[in-house]
Amino acid sequence: EKVHEMEAHTDYIRYLAVHGSMPHILSCSDDMTIKLWEWEKWTCVQVFEGHAHYVMMCQWNPKDTTIFASCSLDRSLKVWGATGGNSAAHFTLTGHQRGVNCVEYAAGGEKPYLISGSDDRTVRIWDYQTKHCIQTLSGHTNNVSAALFHPTLPIILTGSEDGTVRIWHTATYRMEATLNYFLERVWSLAVLKGSTTAAIGYDEGTVAIKLGSEEPVVSMHSGKVIFAKGNEILTTNLKLVDDGMV
Repeated sequence: EKVHEMEAHTDYIRYLAVHGSMPHILSCSDDMTIKLWEWEKWTCVQVFEGHAHYVMMCQWNPKDTTIFASCSLDRSLKVWGATGGNSAAHFTLTGHQRGVNCVEYAAGGEKPYLISGSDDRTVRIWDYQTKHCIQTLSGHTNNVSAALFHPTLPIILTGSEDGTVRIWHTATYRMEATLNYFLERVWSLAVLKGSTTAAIGYDEGTVAIKLGSEEPVVSMHSGKVIFAKGNEILTTNLKLVDDGMV
Protein backbone atom coordinates (compact mmCIF):
# COMPACT_ATOMS: atom_id res chain seq x y z
CA GLU A 1 0.00 0.00 0.00
CA LYS A 2 1.43 3.35 -1.03
CA VAL A 3 1.71 5.70 1.95
CA HIS A 4 2.90 8.86 0.24
CA GLU A 5 4.35 10.15 -2.99
CA MET A 6 6.12 13.44 -3.64
CA GLU A 7 8.34 15.20 -6.10
CA ALA A 8 11.65 15.21 -4.24
CA HIS A 9 14.39 16.17 -6.71
CA THR A 10 14.70 17.57 -10.21
CA ASP A 11 16.91 14.67 -11.39
CA TYR A 12 17.53 11.01 -10.61
CA ILE A 13 17.64 10.02 -6.93
CA ARG A 14 20.75 7.96 -6.17
CA TYR A 15 20.33 6.96 -2.54
CA LEU A 16 18.09 7.14 0.55
CA ALA A 17 19.44 6.94 4.11
CA VAL A 18 16.88 6.34 6.88
CA HIS A 19 17.78 7.63 10.35
CA GLY A 20 18.07 4.92 13.00
CA SER A 21 15.99 6.64 15.68
CA MET A 22 14.50 9.88 14.32
CA PRO A 23 11.76 10.25 11.67
CA HIS A 24 14.32 11.54 9.18
CA ILE A 25 15.37 10.46 5.70
CA LEU A 26 18.23 11.78 3.58
CA SER A 27 17.93 11.71 -0.20
CA CYS A 28 20.73 12.52 -2.64
CA SER A 29 20.42 13.16 -6.33
CA ASP A 30 21.94 13.93 -9.70
CA ASP A 31 20.63 17.47 -9.15
CA MET A 32 23.73 17.79 -6.87
CA THR A 33 21.70 18.30 -3.69
CA ILE A 34 21.00 16.36 -0.52
CA LYS A 35 17.62 16.80 1.15
CA LEU A 36 16.55 16.09 4.70
CA TRP A 37 12.96 14.89 5.04
CA GLU A 38 10.72 14.39 8.05
CA TRP A 39 8.63 11.39 7.15
CA GLU A 40 5.97 11.94 9.80
CA LYS A 41 4.84 15.06 7.92
CA TRP A 42 6.58 14.27 4.60
CA THR A 43 8.11 17.71 4.45
CA CYS A 44 11.57 18.76 3.33
CA VAL A 45 13.32 20.19 6.38
CA GLN A 46 16.55 21.29 4.75
CA VAL A 47 18.48 21.29 1.47
CA PHE A 48 22.25 20.80 1.49
CA GLU A 49 24.24 22.18 -1.41
CA GLY A 50 27.96 22.12 -2.10
CA HIS A 51 28.76 19.21 -4.37
CA ALA A 52 29.63 20.04 -7.98
CA HIS A 53 28.43 16.79 -9.58
CA TYR A 54 25.98 13.92 -8.97
CA VAL A 55 25.68 12.97 -5.28
CA MET A 56 25.96 9.19 -5.24
CA MET A 57 25.44 8.25 -1.59
CA CYS A 58 24.91 9.64 1.91
CA GLN A 59 25.16 7.89 5.29
CA TRP A 60 24.32 8.79 8.89
CA ASN A 61 27.12 8.71 11.45
CA PRO A 62 26.27 5.87 13.90
CA LYS A 63 28.12 7.61 16.76
CA ASP A 64 26.80 11.16 16.30
CA THR A 65 23.44 10.75 14.62
CA THR A 66 23.10 14.45 13.79
CA ILE A 67 26.06 14.12 11.39
CA PHE A 68 26.12 12.53 7.95
CA ALA A 69 28.60 12.01 5.12
CA SER A 70 28.13 12.16 1.37
CA CYS A 71 30.15 11.33 -1.72
CA SER A 72 29.97 12.62 -5.26
CA LEU A 73 31.29 12.27 -8.77
CA ASP A 74 33.05 15.60 -8.10
CA ARG A 75 35.73 13.32 -6.48
CA SER A 76 35.00 14.46 -2.93
CA LEU A 77 33.42 13.35 0.33
CA LYS A 78 31.67 15.90 2.52
CA VAL A 79 30.57 15.76 6.16
CA TRP A 80 27.48 17.74 7.18
CA GLY A 81 25.35 18.53 10.24
CA ALA A 82 21.60 17.97 10.17
CA THR A 83 20.88 20.43 12.98
CA GLY A 84 21.50 24.13 13.48
CA GLY A 85 20.18 25.24 10.11
CA ASN A 86 23.62 25.24 8.47
CA SER A 87 23.29 24.00 4.88
CA ALA A 88 27.04 24.14 4.18
CA ALA A 89 29.34 21.17 4.72
CA HIS A 90 31.45 21.05 7.88
CA PHE A 91 34.46 19.89 5.85
CA THR A 92 35.47 18.16 2.61
CA LEU A 93 37.76 15.16 2.08
CA THR A 94 39.64 14.97 -1.20
CA GLY A 95 42.14 12.50 -2.61
CA HIS A 96 40.32 10.28 -5.09
CA GLN A 97 41.35 10.87 -8.70
CA ARG A 98 37.90 10.17 -10.14
CA GLY A 99 34.27 10.19 -8.98
CA VAL A 100 33.36 8.63 -5.63
CA ASN A 101 30.51 6.09 -5.73
CA CYS A 102 30.08 4.95 -2.14
CA VAL A 103 30.75 6.02 1.44
CA GLU A 104 30.20 4.26 4.75
CA TYR A 105 31.05 4.85 8.41
CA ALA A 106 32.92 2.28 10.50
CA ALA A 107 30.35 -0.03 12.05
CA GLY A 108 29.01 1.21 15.38
CA GLY A 109 31.20 4.31 15.26
CA GLU A 110 33.91 2.52 17.27
CA LYS A 111 36.63 4.15 15.16
CA PRO A 112 36.40 7.63 13.58
CA TYR A 113 36.67 6.13 10.11
CA LEU A 114 34.96 6.52 6.77
CA ILE A 115 35.45 4.22 3.80
CA SER A 116 34.95 5.26 0.18
CA GLY A 117 35.10 3.58 -3.21
CA SER A 118 35.80 5.34 -6.48
CA ASP A 119 35.96 5.17 -10.25
CA ASP A 120 39.74 5.48 -9.81
CA ARG A 121 39.51 1.76 -8.81
CA THR A 122 40.71 2.39 -5.25
CA VAL A 123 39.18 2.26 -1.79
CA ARG A 124 40.23 4.84 0.77
CA ILE A 125 40.00 4.78 4.56
CA TRP A 126 39.64 8.22 6.15
CA ASP A 127 39.99 9.45 9.72
CA TYR A 128 37.26 12.07 9.91
CA GLN A 129 38.72 13.57 13.10
CA THR A 130 42.13 14.33 11.59
CA LYS A 131 40.55 14.73 8.12
CA HIS A 132 43.26 12.63 6.50
CA CYS A 133 43.30 9.50 4.34
CA ILE A 134 45.04 6.82 6.41
CA GLN A 135 45.04 3.99 3.86
CA THR A 136 44.45 3.35 0.17
CA LEU A 137 43.40 -0.15 -0.94
CA SER A 138 44.35 -1.03 -4.51
CA GLY A 139 43.55 -4.22 -6.41
CA HIS A 140 40.27 -3.80 -8.24
CA THR A 141 40.54 -3.49 -12.01
CA ASN A 142 37.40 -1.42 -12.57
CA ASN A 143 35.22 1.14 -10.78
CA VAL A 144 34.58 0.41 -7.08
CA SER A 145 30.84 0.46 -6.49
CA ALA A 146 30.49 -0.73 -2.86
CA ALA A 147 32.66 -0.74 0.27
CA LEU A 148 31.94 -1.34 3.95
CA PHE A 149 33.37 -2.38 7.30
CA HIS A 150 31.91 -5.65 8.55
CA PRO A 151 30.09 -5.00 11.87
CA THR A 152 31.24 -8.25 13.50
CA LEU A 153 34.32 -9.58 11.74
CA PRO A 154 37.61 -7.65 11.44
CA ILE A 155 37.29 -7.32 7.67
CA ILE A 156 36.45 -4.81 4.96
CA LEU A 157 34.34 -5.86 1.96
CA THR A 158 34.63 -4.08 -1.39
CA GLY A 159 32.76 -4.70 -4.64
CA SER A 160 33.55 -3.54 -8.14
CA GLU A 161 32.41 -3.43 -11.73
CA ASP A 162 35.27 -5.88 -12.36
CA GLY A 163 32.86 -8.53 -11.03
CA THR A 164 34.77 -9.30 -7.84
CA VAL A 165 34.29 -8.83 -4.12
CA ARG A 166 37.52 -8.42 -2.22
CA ILE A 167 38.05 -9.06 1.48
CA TRP A 168 40.63 -7.02 3.39
CA HIS A 169 41.84 -7.25 6.99
CA THR A 170 40.95 -4.16 9.03
CA ALA A 171 44.19 -4.22 11.04
CA THR A 172 46.76 -4.84 8.30
CA TYR A 173 44.69 -3.67 5.29
CA ARG A 174 46.05 -6.72 3.48
CA MET A 175 43.80 -8.31 0.86
CA GLU A 176 42.78 -11.72 2.21
CA ALA A 177 40.55 -13.09 -0.55
CA THR A 178 38.92 -12.38 -3.91
CA LEU A 179 35.44 -13.71 -4.67
CA ASN A 180 34.04 -14.00 -8.20
CA TYR A 181 30.70 -15.64 -8.95
CA PHE A 182 30.66 -14.59 -12.64
CA LEU A 183 27.43 -12.63 -12.44
CA GLU A 184 28.86 -9.53 -14.14
CA ARG A 185 29.27 -6.26 -12.22
CA VAL A 186 28.92 -5.89 -8.43
CA TRP A 187 26.67 -3.01 -7.39
CA SER A 188 25.87 -3.50 -3.72
CA LEU A 189 26.96 -5.24 -0.53
CA ALA A 190 24.96 -5.84 2.65
CA VAL A 191 25.86 -7.35 6.03
CA LEU A 192 24.02 -7.88 9.30
CA LYS A 193 25.39 -7.18 12.76
CA GLY A 194 25.87 -10.37 14.75
CA SER A 195 25.95 -12.51 11.63
CA THR A 196 28.70 -13.73 9.30
CA THR A 197 26.35 -13.70 6.32
CA ALA A 198 26.86 -11.18 3.53
CA ALA A 199 24.76 -10.45 0.45
CA ILE A 200 26.15 -9.33 -2.91
CA GLY A 201 24.08 -7.66 -5.61
CA TYR A 202 25.16 -8.17 -9.24
CA ASP A 203 23.91 -7.30 -12.70
CA GLU A 204 22.58 -10.84 -13.05
CA GLY A 205 21.47 -11.78 -9.56
CA THR A 206 22.12 -11.84 -5.81
CA VAL A 207 24.42 -14.12 -3.84
CA ALA A 208 24.39 -14.75 -0.07
CA ILE A 209 27.62 -16.06 1.42
CA LYS A 210 28.87 -17.17 4.84
CA LEU A 211 32.10 -15.46 5.87
CA GLY A 212 34.67 -17.30 7.98
CA SER A 213 33.54 -19.65 10.70
CA GLU A 214 31.10 -19.34 13.57
CA GLU A 215 33.68 -21.16 15.76
CA PRO A 216 36.64 -19.33 17.32
CA VAL A 217 40.01 -19.61 15.61
CA VAL A 218 42.54 -21.00 18.11
CA SER A 219 46.35 -20.90 18.30
CA MET A 220 48.46 -22.61 20.99
CA HIS A 221 52.16 -22.14 21.71
CA SER A 222 54.14 -23.08 24.86
CA GLY A 223 50.97 -23.57 26.85
CA LYS A 224 49.49 -20.23 25.90
CA VAL A 225 46.20 -20.37 24.01
CA ILE A 226 45.14 -17.41 21.88
CA PHE A 227 41.73 -17.47 20.26
CA ALA A 228 39.70 -14.97 18.30
CA LYS A 229 36.01 -14.53 17.85
CA GLY A 230 34.78 -11.59 15.86
CA ASN A 231 36.82 -8.56 16.91
CA GLU A 232 37.82 -10.06 20.28
CA ILE A 233 41.26 -11.57 20.94
CA LEU A 234 41.26 -13.74 24.08
CA THR A 235 44.08 -15.64 25.82
CA THR A 236 44.46 -18.28 28.49
CA ASN A 237 47.36 -20.27 29.96
CA LEU A 238 47.52 -24.06 30.25
CA LYS A 239 50.72 -24.24 32.31
CA LEU A 240 48.77 -24.94 35.49
CA VAL A 241 46.89 -27.82 33.88
CA ASP A 242 48.14 -31.31 34.65
CA ASP A 243 50.27 -32.63 31.78
CA GLY A 244 48.26 -35.83 31.69
CA MET A 245 45.08 -33.92 30.92
CA VAL A 246 46.42 -31.84 28.05
